[in-house]
Amino acid sequence: MDTPMKLHEDVDSWSTVIFLYNSALKEVGTKLEILNDEFQHVHQYNPIEYIKRRIKTPESIVKKLKRNGYEVSIDNMVNHVNDIAGIRIVCSFTSDIYRLAEMIGKQNDLTVVSIKDYIKHPKESGYKSFHMLVTVPIFLSDRVVDTKVEIQIRTMAMDFWASLEHKIYYKFEGNAPEYISSDLKDCSEIVSMLDAKMLQLNEAILEAKAQEKENSTTETK
Repeated sequence: MDTPMKLHEDVDSWSTVIFLYNSALKEVGTKLEILNDEFQHVHQYNPIEYIKRRIKTPESIVKKLKRNGYEVSIDNMVNHVNDIAGIRIVCSFTSDIYRLAEMIGKQNDLTVVSIKDYIKHPKESGYKSFHMLVTVPIFLSDRVVDTKVEIQIRTMAMDFWASLEHKIYYKFEGNAPEYISSDLKDCSEIVSMLDAKMLQLNEAILEAKAQEKENSTTETK
């Protein structure tokens, strides 16, 4: 269930709203960088390969509102378009995705509004990613505004597929021939197999290193 952003009466202009969303991206981005640094400090491992941030364009916002049957207004934009501020986190392994999602969910000043797991339940197209809609409080000089940010977490292989799928469908304006849609879905299955194999290899390496360390400790006694 989506929770409307709490608005102050004077949050009524495009520039004010975009300022809030940009501020929310900064807040959430900083939190993610700290989590990544902490994980590196404790476990000597970075779960995050890279982070992308973006604000939806005015044209995309208007299109989405009209597509969903809403009039174009600031209130409808804020209340019914949940991905105006978006952060994409790209990880190496699927296990990193769920680990990060858990860490994000434990942040006291972030509120998780909804979760959509398109990894366990892919879209019909084959799209896979883990989506979290969160709100973060933006502390202004005279008020606090809870602002929505959509977080997408995926592996590098999932991100590669999603980027190409977007480019292909953009060329056909969303009406790609059936054989292309079918081939893209087949490619999604290949991506899933690649992710599973890479995760398996990583776990085997970690197990081998742990065994090597245990043997080394035994020999020195």
